[in-house]
Amino acid sequence: MHLDLLAIVTAFGLIFLAELPDKTMFASLAMGTRMRPLYVWFGTSSAFIVHVAIAVGAGGLIGLLPDWIVRLVSAVLFGLGAFMLLRGSGGDDEDEEGEIKTVTGFWPVYSTAFMAVFISEWGDLTQITTANLAASNGAWSTAIGAAVALMSVSALALLAGRFIAKRVPLKTVQRIGGLCMLGLAIWSVTEIFVG
Repeated sequence: MHLDLLAIVTAFGLIFLAELPDKTMFASLAMGTRMRPLYVWFGTSSAFIVHVAIAVGAGGLIGLLPDWIVRLVSAVLFGLGAFMLLRGSGGDDEDEEGEIKTVTGFWPVYSTAFMAVFISEWGDLTQITTANLAASNGAWSTAIGAAVALMSVSALALLAGRFIAKRVPLKTVQRIGGLCMLGLAIWSVTEIFVG
């Protein structure tokens, strides 16, 4: 195994910048307002690692998966997330002290975050970029740079979500997060027809 520091830095920089405006970052932010952020991060990070391994190992084969199926499943998952967030932003989720209950169990949060990222990232720009970089810059170096970049973006989104949640009422954050997830669901469906 040969590691090339320049290839690691190149993969990190390209993937980090490509993932920042991506729908997965906004999904992480939204999930972090309703679920335990560390558990969300474990779920998203695991999904990113699997995708990096697939991109590095399979290279261009990912593009063979029918794009419309990937986008449709993404839309359903984002729609489900929007439903959960918008339903939870009503008054019925409050306990006696007026606090909103959050989803806290490790496995429910982990599996939700993992599946949301795992499905939505198929054939994504970052996955294709990772596959291309692995072909030209080496598999291990690219895998390390890409995985750290993706996990960093998820962590930033979750930190921003917690920061916002401490300064804005949680119901408002959940409504905004739910609307963002609904927007992402609509965007995914639109990509089926225009992409």
